[in-house]
Amino acid sequence: MQIVILPSANCVAEYGAALFIEQLAAKPESVLGLATGSTPLALYQLLIVACQQQHISFSSAKTFNLDEYLGLAGEHPQSYRYFMQQHLFNHIDISPENTAVPDGATTDPVAACARYEQQINDAGGIDLQLLGLGRNGHIGFNEPSSGLYSRTRIKTLTPATIADNSRFFNAGEYQPHLSITMGIGTILEAKKWC
Repeated sequence: MQIVILPSANCVAEYGAALFIEQLAAKPESVLGLATGSTPLALYQLLIVACQQQHISFSSAKTFNLDEYLGLAGEHPQSYRYFMQQHLFNHIDISPENTAVPDGATTDPVAACARYEQQINDAGGIDLQLLGLGRNGHIGFNEPSSGLYSRTRIKTLTPATIADNSRFFNAGEYQPHLSITMGIGTILEAKKWC
């Protein structure tokens, strides 16, 4: 693992976008692991511009998102599926069937987790995984107590994570306390991270 320290958030976004552009140029059918939150927004904007200017294409790529709130359908404005549609997928040349986000509306979350893990394996694993760190050090919704060999599963969110994310929900609106998240073991199997 290489740790790169850069002087600003814009430099981080440019560095990360360059890694994705390089990955897609070398392997157009790359499997990309994606994250949500405010951290990747500038990077996603750079990828949108690169795609719209035809410097890269996502037409042969597949994506897998780290996580989703359990109990929210993909159309819900606070779901991570909705976030990805608004901030990336609707603006690039990727087929909707090549974008995977855990199913937050599933009635059988245990089976949905196993299916998601199998989809990642069937795709050949993740070539490049984008990550961010929460205030308490969580990656995806893998809270600090998560095991290094964990797989896609249901996680109970800590009070700190719930409080941090409450700003996205209106007063009185249902805020999930559970999620489906890609496990640390799955994340560590990615060929590269940024």
